[in-house]
Parts: sequence; structure tokens; C-alpha cells
Amino acid sequence: MTPEAERSDADSTELYLRLLKRTLRFSLWEDPGKPVEAVAYRAGLLKPLVVSVAKLLRKFRLRLVVLRDMEQERKFPGSTWPACAHSMVSMERLDSLQEAVETVIREQIPGDLIETGVWRGGACILMRAVLQAHGDPVRRVFVADSFEGLPKPDAQKYPQDAGDEHHIHDFLAVSKEEVAGNFRKYDLLDDRVVFLKGWFKDTLPTAPITSLAVMRLDGDMYESTMDALNNLYHKLSPGGFCMIDDYALEGCRAAVDDFRRQHAITEPMISVDHSCRYWRKRG
Repeated sequence: MTPEAERSDADSTELYLRLLKRTLRFSLWEDPGKPVEAVAYRAGLLKPLVVSVAKLLRKFRLRLVVLRDMEQERKFPGSTWPACAHSMVSMERLDSLQEAVETVIREQIPGDLIETGVWRGGACILMRAVLQAHGDPVRRVFVADSFEGLPKPDAQKYPQDAGDEHHIHDFLAVSKEEVAGNFRKYDLLDDRVVFLKGWFKDTLPTAPITSLAVMRLDGDMYESTMDALNNLYHKLSPGGFCMIDDYALEGCRAAVDDFRRQHAITEPMISVDHSCRYWRKRG
């Protein structure tokens, strides 16, 4: 291949991945707002009434929506929950994830890729797309989630999670079938996409993973984050990336800090945006 052809191929790959990221974030279109029933938990005792009204309106092909706070989203990208996007993480985080996957391909860091806590699957879809775009024929993408939302906090065992309310948000519960369907929409669902359905404490200890090159943790809570670190970090190859989506959340941050202290991890954490941090495992 001539140098000109190589540059053209690289430009096409970057153009594809840039468009994919914008599509995953639904940033090419205006956010239509979340159905009111998806956030009915905010209504307290009026929740049954809100849900009933929403059901009645649907009979007439009408829907009440709660508009996204785009001013906050502009200030803190990735801090609000979009209605239609396949990923709620910021473009900076998607860019960083793409760079991490491309780096392990280029440097031949051995291992598969995993995300723990996938919501609608956007970050995993991007990882699979990067492998495809760069012709990696071997690595797998592990998609780990309960696909039922987040667990109720076990405050007795993990007091750092006391009062955590992620489990009440039905909006965060996305089925395995829906996530698989999202992969299919991008022509990226194949046997190298491996689903791990269940709570991390149950699925990760026996996951069929020998080594990892990129691990992206998006479990929000102390327990979920610690389960992922305890069961996966020793499988991360030297030079591999440990990416933390929710370092801005108190429970997640405490788990990461505790784990790094317990295992004498001194590699510097790199800031991606207001919430995301990562480090590369020392060789």
C-alpha cells in the first residue's frame, strides 16, 4: 500500500469512529426528553398517578417528557441522562477509550476488553468498532451487567454505599436483549461480543477471561467497583488500561482509593474529564 493510500485509509477509519461516537451520544440530533414515567420516582406518593396519566396519554399517541438539562450537560459533559443515546458518557471519555484501545493494538498489549456496567452498551459498541476498524481479529469485548439496574446497597458490608439510591432508577435497567439489539444496529454483534449477565460478585469470579488489555469500570457504587477491581485487576496485562468512569461519585472514588492503597498501586491517575480517571498498569 502506498503512503497516500495508507493516509486515506487512516482518515476513513477516524471519520467512521468519529461519526460512530457522535451517533452513540445522539449528538447529531436534539434530545427529545425522557418519558415522564422513566423518572416517576421523583413524584414520591404521586408516582402511581403520574404513571397512570402517562399510560392514558399513550393510548392517544401522546407522551409527557422531562427535558434534559442541557446547560448542566454543557458544563459537565456526561453528567445527565439522555433519552435516546446509546451512551451517556462524555465525548472526552469516548475519545479516551478509543485512544486506549488503539494504543493496546498498536503496542500489542495482550488481552481482551471489558466494561462492567454498560447501560445501553455504547462504550462496548465503540470498543468492538475500534477492533473492527483496525483489523484486530482476536480480541473479545466482554459486556458485564446485571441488565436489571444497580443492586440495593449492602450497608452492613459496605457502609460506603449507605444511602445510595441508584437501585431505584428504573431508567438504568436495560435488558440484555436491548443491548444486543443496539450492537446489531451497528453491525457489530458477533461471537466476539461476550455477555456476562448478573451481579458482578457472581459473574466476574468465573468469567472466561485469561487476560485483559482494557478494563472500563462503570459500576457507580463502592461494592460494584470493588467487585470489579478484586476480580479483574490481576488479569490486566502490564501496559493495560484501568479506566474508572465514576471517580466523581463518593462510593466509587472510595473503592478505587482503597484498592490502590491496599495493593500499593502508585501509577498516576490521569484525568479525562470531571468524573473519569484512568491509569496504565506498570510492567
